[in-house]
Amino acid sequence: MTDTAIDTAPATPAPVQATAPAGSQSIPKIDNPKNPYYWGTGRRKTAVARVRIRPGTGVFQVNKRDVLDFFSVDFHRETVRKPLMVTETGRTVDVFVNVNGGGITGQAGAVSLGLSRALLKASAELEPKLRAADLLTRDARKVERKKYGQSGARKRFQFSKR
Repeated sequence: MTDTAIDTAPATPAPVQATAPAGSQSIPKIDNPKNPYYWGTGRRKTAVARVRIRPGTGVFQVNKRDVLDFFSVDFHRETVRKPLMVTETGRTVDVFVNVNGGGITGQAGAVSLGLSRALLKASAELEPKLRAADLLTRDARKVERKKYGQSGARKRFQFSKR
């Protein structure tokens, strides 16, 4: 016979590894079972956000409510999720936030800064991406106080010459 022999050995399938989706950054496992979270604190204007993250499936809660229920405006939702989008960790971490003080915009900025700081503690490799997106800089602007003899911080009462 002139036919060449074909190796008919059974093909062994490659082992399947449970990994994060392609292109996503993974957060390392936490060794301390007593405190399984990475913490970050964010502040903006008078709002303060305490952010906890852990390796997970993408749960995002703000004051024990879903992030979509808490922040109803798309701009605020984008602000809050920006650190996860920049670092590509959206589906690999669970985020739990307690935020108080200020208004909605200040709270969104505080959550963004707190989340960025928590991600930085979880993985120092994320710092260049977070820095490039300007997510690690605290916005130091505050409301200027009202001065006596004036109707506001800068506004004056109407001047009358006579």
